[in-house]
Amino acid sequence: MTTAERQLEEELIDKLRALKYEHRADIRDRAALEKNFREKFQALNHVKLTGAEFARLVDEIVTPDVYTAAKTLREINAFTRDDGTPLNYTLVNIKDWCKNTFEVVSQLRINTDNSHHRYDVILLINGIPVVQIELKTLGITPRRAMEQIVEYKNDAGNGYTRTLLCFMQLFVVSNKTDTWYFANNNARHFAFNADERFLPVYQFAEPNNKKVTHLDDFADKFLAKCTLGGNDQ
Repeated sequence: MTTAERQLEEELIDKLRALKYEHRADIRDRAALEKNFREKFQALNHVKLTGAEFARLVDEIVTPDVYTAAKTLREINAFTRDDGTPLNYTLVNIKDWCKNTFEVVSQLRINTDNSHHRYDVILLINGIPVVQIELKTLGITPRRAMEQIVEYKNDAGNGYTRTLLCFMQLFVVSNKTDTWYFANNNARHFAFNADERFLPVYQFAEPNNKKVTHLDDFADKFLAKCTLGGNDQ
């Protein structure tokens, strides 16, 4: 990561903190990510899982299918505890998304099989990774960041199919002045071709169709906690 990209990242984290996200500098790997999710899950659902139950829960909810993950994220789900009792749970507060916890992590490293990836900035809702933001310096087109995300997604054994990153809903790429976003999708629909038909990308626009391209403005308009919760529904 270049010095300029690191500065971009620090400025974005400062902006997100101003929007009342909690910066979790301690979450840098898969174990810390899952530990945080476990704490948030137990608090939300008023339950204390055993280590074996939590491992089984994660195994049940992690899926390579983007649509299945999105459905699990937005619905009431069922889990059978080790003693046979049922537990109905949600991963986030689906009644009032504003009441979830909103956190930002940076430089998260996820190692699965032979994949060793690092992600610039990730937004968590109740411990669930839902938005990934990749940053490039001003001289580099955001398309390079889009291609990098596609490469990560197509890497065998990648974190998007084997870890909590399967719940990723949106990708944002920016070089500070030019910001784009696009939705997660299953691998067969997550690739560029000549006219980008299989990976539609968007720039956020206000009701008067004025585009919001600067990253700070985009964060204010699109990443504010209750706005993001509403978008994510």
